[in-house]
Amino acid sequence: MSSIVVVGAGIIGTTIAYELQRRGKAVTLLDKAAPGRGASYGNMASIAVTEFMPASRPGIWAQMPKWLLDPEGPVRIRPGYLPKLVPWFLRFLAASRPSKLRELEAAGAALCRRVYEDLDALLKETGLGHMLTAEGCLSLYTDDAEFKADREHMEILERFGFRHEILGGNAIQDLEPVLTTKIGKAVLFPDNRSITDPYRLVFALSERFGRLGGRIVQGDVVDFEQADAGVSALRLADGRTVVADKVVLAAGAFTARLSALLREHIPLETERGYHTQIMEPGISMRHSIIWPARAFMVTPTAGGIRVGGTVEMAGLDAPPDYRRAKILVKRAQEALPDLKVRQATEWMGHRPALPDTVPVMGPSAKRRNVWYATGHGHLGLTYAATTGRLMADLITGVEPPVDMKPYRVDRF
Repeated sequence: MSSIVVVGAGIIGTTIAYELQRRGKAVTLLDKAAPGRGASYGNMASIAVTEFMPASRPGIWAQMPKWLLDPEGPVRIRPGYLPKLVPWFLRFLAASRPSKLRELEAAGAALCRRVYEDLDALLKETGLGHMLTAEGCLSLYTDDAEFKADREHMEILERFGFRHEILGGNAIQDLEPVLTTKIGKAVLFPDNRSITDPYRLVFALSERFGRLGGRIVQGDVVDFEQADAGVSALRLADGRTVVADKVVLAAGAFTARLSALLREHIPLETERGYHTQIMEPGISMRHSIIWPARAFMVTPTAGGIRVGGTVEMAGLDAPPDYRRAKILVKRAQEALPDLKVRQATEWMGHRPALPDTVPVMGPSAKRRNVWYATGHGHLGLTYAATTGRLMADLITGVEPPVDMKPYRVDRF
């Protein structure tokens, strides 16, 4: 039986490995860390089906100068890293053309429309349905001016038919009594549900993968052995090799380093994200909340309340700057005045960011037996089940239910 090696044991790689193993393939899941210990460990636990729109849209460009000049703003670029970002930003700018934006919105919406069809099936067959909550997400606005600033988002959702409900006054407090009364308007996204613990979801899925006969190997890939325009084995830092007939590179923000070894450039950056996990918050929440003007999110997950958000561009190797996490908590307390910060831990992780906000999913353009699944940005958890389905279809020769051209690796 041919062997498939999936590199990357986050939610994307683990889901792909599980789906391939479920279809009767012999799969090895390979990562330098244990399953779920990378970006999947600390994401905001949201199935964010309304957040597929490109980051390069005009509303974001209009606010970018103000954000970059604000040391506590939602986007921070470390000055020493700026020269390395120039090629990525040029592609980001190219993705802001009106005609291009429409293509990118459609590509994201096509995936989000499938999310629950694929996620519900995955959770049912693995017995993990209890990990998906029933509650949605509330987007908060102090006044009409803040709401109008986010109107572009609503218009995109209306165009593609994603559910949302505008609320005001007492209706907001009725849904989430712990919110400040300074919130004048909110939008309920009922389909932006949450996972009770995103790390435990990856870990549980890796266990199911193992029970089906899947193999989990811990090791750091440093090179590939190549033959006949393909990859025959992966070399690990400790000298071991892992033989492969097919290879799936799904290592999140680190995938570009692996593709470079194959001389296949992917314009992949890391949007470093921070969170604070508060285990004794002093409040109880039903919904997750997001406040666009303050650029933070709060989700009840992992046995407590998680506060996260913002983007820091500083590459893969710079040490964390946990001031970013503290800023987010301060802003969360504006929305949740009774929120206490007791028994709290801070975390930083690497979101894999492509300049057009649409993931890469599909075969290599240079190696016959290599596939990529990366660049899911803030939507790794959201897209995971759908990515697993689509990638397994491609790799096993089944026609996917989605046109995969928008996600090809050589589109840049």
